[in-house]
Amino acid sequence: MALLNSTERYGTLSIAMHWLTAVLMVAVYALIELHEALGRTPLARSMEDWHSMVGLLILLLVLARLPLRLLQPVPVIKPALVAWQHNLSVAAHLALYGLMLVMPLLGWLLLSAEGHDVVFLGIPLPALTAADSGFADQVKEVHEVIGTFGYALIGVHTAAAIFHHHFLRDNTLLRMLPKR
Repeated sequence: MALLNSTERYGTLSIAMHWLTAVLMVAVYALIELHEALGRTPLARSMEDWHSMVGLLILLLVLARLPLRLLQPVPVIKPALVAWQHNLSVAAHLALYGLMLVMPLLGWLLLSAEGHDVVFLGIPLPALTAADSGFADQVKEVHEVIGTFGYALIGVHTAAAIFHHHFLRDNTLLRMLPKR
């Protein structure tokens, strides 16, 4: 299997980055849900720290994925999508990339506004703003609302891939699976 994309299918690099991102997205959501379920415990605080770390890892990964996405061909869907499906697919992918960029940045902004040091893999990151509890509350609200939207967006993305595979019987999903 080729490392880079062709017009027929995604390359190993794109496939690996896609599925790694998917695993990290599940992890970031699971960690924050566990954090909330555990209440105010040391383990909950640890889950929150890991949530932040994984979120920043997603940001790093999406920054690596974007040039690959922009500089390589996108494999053709066969049979071709009708125009409205293609447009919806483009909009959904833009929203997913937006989610993967904006959410970690909002999380970083939130930690800064709460006055926390932001450390990624042992590297201290600069504060994006001065500590301000009122601003932190506003950023937290936006982060949570977009996060809830993210659940729905990821669900729609997954459902669409399954729908294309089982009902439309096109190659949408097969292009992103490792070759058998």
